[in-house]
Amino acid sequence: MKLLYQTHSPYARKVLVFAHETGLAGRIDVIHHETSPTRRNPEVFAHNPLGKVPVLLREGQAPLFDSDLICACLDTLHDGPPLIPAAGEARWHALRLQAVAQGMADAGIAVRWETERRPPPLRHPPLRDGYLAKLVAAYDWLEAGLDTDGPLHVGHVAVATALDWLRFRGLPDFRADRPRLTVWFERFAERASMRATPLSGDTCD
Repeated sequence: MKLLYQTHSPYARKVLVFAHETGLAGRIDVIHHETSPTRRNPEVFAHNPLGKVPVLLREGQAPLFDSDLICACLDTLHDGPPLIPAAGEARWHALRLQAVAQGMADAGIAVRWETERRPPPLRHPPLRDGYLAKLVAAYDWLEAGLDTDGPLHVGHVAVATALDWLRFRGLPDFRADRPRLTVWFERFAERASMRATPLSGDTCD
C-alpha cells in the first residue's frame, strides 16, 4: 500500500499513527505531497477528486481518502485488537471523540486562514474568534469527557494527533487549566507511534 501524505497535516498523521499502532506501518510506503486549496497537486487529484491528503492507494483496488475511512479500512487488515470498537456505546464513544478531534483540526485550519494564510484585507476577525471559541469549548469538553484509562481506540489517536498539531501551529494552548487532558496528552505523545511521525514543514499556498 501507498499513503499520500503531508508532514504537517493532522489528518494524514492520524492515519500514520493509527498504522503504527496496528502494526501496519511497515506495509505502507509513505509519499509526501504538498497540497493546498490555492495550489493544485495533479498527482493527488488523480486519486482524490477533493485534491487532499491522506489518500491510501491499494494495489488493484480503488483509492481511499479521508482519514476516518482510511483508519476504518486499516482496522480490518491487522490481527490485533480492533481500534474501532465493533458495537455498542464503546463504538459511539470512540467515534464521537474522533469527530471532536476532526472538528478541532478543521477549526484550527480556519483560524490560520483568518490570521496567517488569507491576505490581510480579506481576514475577518469575528470569524477567527468564532473558531477560537470552538477550540476552547472542545478542550473543556475533552478535559471532562476523555477516557484516559481504558483500552486504546481510534478516538485517542485522533485527539492526540489533533492536539499535537494545534500545539505545533501555536494555536490556543489546551494545557492551560486542564490538568487531566495535559497529563494524558503528554503520556500519549511519548508513544512510539507519535515519536515516529513528527510534524514538520509549513503549508505552501
